[in-house]
Amino acid sequence: MVVTRFCGLDFGTSNSTVACDIDGVVKLVSVEGAERTLPSAVFFQFSDGSASLGRAALDRYADGVEGRLMRSLKSILGGALMDETTRIKSRVYTFKEIIGLVLGRLKAAGEAAAGGEIERVVLGRPVHFVDDNPEADRSARDALEEIARSQGFREIAFQYEPIAAALAYEQTVDREQYALIADIGGGTSDFSVVRVSPKGRTREDRSKDVLSNRGVHIGGTDIDRLLCLRAVMPLFGSVSERRGDFGEKILPVPNSYFVDLSTWHLINRLYKPEVVRELKSLLRHSLAPRLIERLIKAIEHKKGHSIAIAVEAAKVKLSGDLEARIDLTEIEAELSVDVKRVDLDEAIANRLLRLSDCLGATIRASGLNAERIDAVFLTGGSTAIPAVRDTVTALTPGATIIEGDRFGAVGLGLGLDAQQKFR
Repeated sequence: MVVTRFCGLDFGTSNSTVACDIDGVVKLVSVEGAERTLPSAVFFQFSDGSASLGRAALDRYADGVEGRLMRSLKSILGGALMDETTRIKSRVYTFKEIIGLVLGRLKAAGEAAAGGEIERVVLGRPVHFVDDNPEADRSARDALEEIARSQGFREIAFQYEPIAAALAYEQTVDREQYALIADIGGGTSDFSVVRVSPKGRTREDRSKDVLSNRGVHIGGTDIDRLLCLRAVMPLFGSVSERRGDFGEKILPVPNSYFVDLSTWHLINRLYKPEVVRELKSLLRHSLAPRLIERLIKAIEHKKGHSIAIAVEAAKVKLSGDLEARIDLTEIEAELSVDVKRVDLDEAIANRLLRLSDCLGATIRASGLNAERIDAVFLTGGSTAIPAVRDTVTALTPGATIIEGDRFGAVGLGLGLDAQQKFR
């Protein structure tokens, strides 16, 4: 008897999951020990060139092992970095190969749970990999498909991530509903209005049930960057000034160094000798030399991800508390900065307006009044941020708010979609 094995794979900006059919039931499987989520991180150890993934990668970096940490790899898809390479000892990797390491780990975990080779997969994708650029969006999708094929998948389908989340939510409903699905993850915010029902669970063609679909490139890593630029980068000279090369003209320091140092997937490109040379030249003209020296030290010692991890931890703490401290003692003894939730809210205020605009457009495109929305299903780690949550729920005050599995709903829904497509 031929066994048809399949999986749904959610390659996320911050975390990834895989769901398979286990004894007739689609469920998320363990991907790192007993954990069902794999942080989308890769650490290359310089001593031997070996690669660690997930929590092991983050632990190696936190332990001070000399190497290179890469996170937010999904953000590379469709961007200029996609065609670049990076050297680890004598080996040159393409970024597609590095992403392939993550997909390969997830595939292996699915095969271990399903009991054999898996060649069929439904991959999750955001509504837009890249905003307002259809060509780059197609390029990102094609790149992800190419990476999946390189890992041994033969039949590949795609599903929008908010639709996958809707399929997961639909397993819990006992009547027909109009549901607004809000999937706000590490890299993107995606919204769908979907008709869900017990009968819908048995239908393979759901096109008539998907009333609208919109997305915008705003997510947790974007929020990290904005908080870092506001609260932390001034400690490294971002708002300082320098003397011009000629005469007495006073100029602001270039902003690009601070943007890269605050952006997960751009941090590693600062670790180049020419960048340090540029900064040492800047130091000679700086009106705040102590701050620029601190910046140079952070880059020379490859501590950019330490800063990003500290900012991310503070962001998470501010989801529950009104105050948090960003600990930067890895950069300099006793260096830290206190932040309040209002600081986070102000840092992301413009992004919240874009989020609200996208959400409103999604509801209007569905042809429904906001009052017709029965439920708002929240998934994705960034829905834990109070200001984000308030923005999402403000337009549908009469709807029931459903807390989904923030990190697993999309992966489970992709597995359910794969069951319909491949069984």
